[in-house]
Amino acid sequence: MNSHSAFDPENRHSAYIQFERDEWSDLRDNVKLTLSEDDIKQLQGINESLSMQEVIDIYLPLSRLLNLYVEARQYRHTVRDKFLNSHNEKVPYIIGIAGSVAVGKSTSARILQALLSRWPEHPKVALVTTDGFLRPNKELVARNLMHKKGFPESFDIKALIDFVSAIKSGQEKVTAPVYSHLTYDIMTNKSLQVEQPDIVILEGLNVLQTAASTEADQSHRTFVSDFVDFSIFVDAETDLLKTWYIQRFLKFREGAFTDPNAYFHSYSKMSKREAVAIASKIWDEINGVNLEENIRPTRDRANLILKKSTNHQVSQVQLRK
Repeated sequence: MNSHSAFDPENRHSAYIQFERDEWSDLRDNVKLTLSEDDIKQLQGINESLSMQEVIDIYLPLSRLLNLYVEARQYRHTVRDKFLNSHNEKVPYIIGIAGSVAVGKSTSARILQALLSRWPEHPKVALVTTDGFLRPNKELVARNLMHKKGFPESFDIKALIDFVSAIKSGQEKVTAPVYSHLTYDIMTNKSLQVEQPDIVILEGLNVLQTAASTEADQSHRTFVSDFVDFSIFVDAETDLLKTWYIQRFLKFREGAFTDPNAYFHSYSKMSKREAVAIASKIWDEINGVNLEENIRPTRDRANLILKKSTNHQVSQVQLRK
């Protein structure tokens, strides 16, 4: 293995150990890939071409690291129970994944869920997205917040905190709402049941945020991140993120938006030039603003940062010391 960049003089005062792609890849330590080509194809996002090599180089070392963290936490609980001469409820290990719209956090979450569920020590891995805790459109309209969807104030932060708190308390069954990207709203006839998993992967824009979204939320100082055991921030340069958002929008225009039930169905009838202009405007006025004001400022709170470059490939990994 190369002498990694963490030991460069310019990085010695950083809070993170920095790895270039090949240095990070070496850390998988002969861990075998348990996913097939078909598995990987099903896990990739609509705008990503996920390669087998990306999973091997980036996500296998990460799954090994997370497995070690989970093992250490489970051992600590065993020590506690032995000291107390008791047996407490199983407490799931929570992994938080944050990052911008269109950065590919959902794909990262799905890959880690698939890999971690194949480790023998913790086969039950649940995946929950914080989109389910967006306020329903009816409520957003009443609060004049539809143009702020994804901003902290558009989420029911109390419900989200109650959810992760219930999971951490060892409750047998916890229910989460489900969001539909087709109807652009909370699904009233569907919910997600989380039943005492070994690991919960919590993915969303606001996993690391600490700002209260409303005056009512300011009465408590508990944050989602207080319940997260290990946090990951998926990052990329802003110009890349905007490009990926526009590319994704165009693919939705040709696919999901063609469904008459789709909230953005009217966009499917636009010309490509009109669609690019609309997507660019949405990014500049909503997603880009949210990124700079609320999402990227949380990056340095993460335990690990995945820095992406062209083609959604991770070029650098930073691990908190």
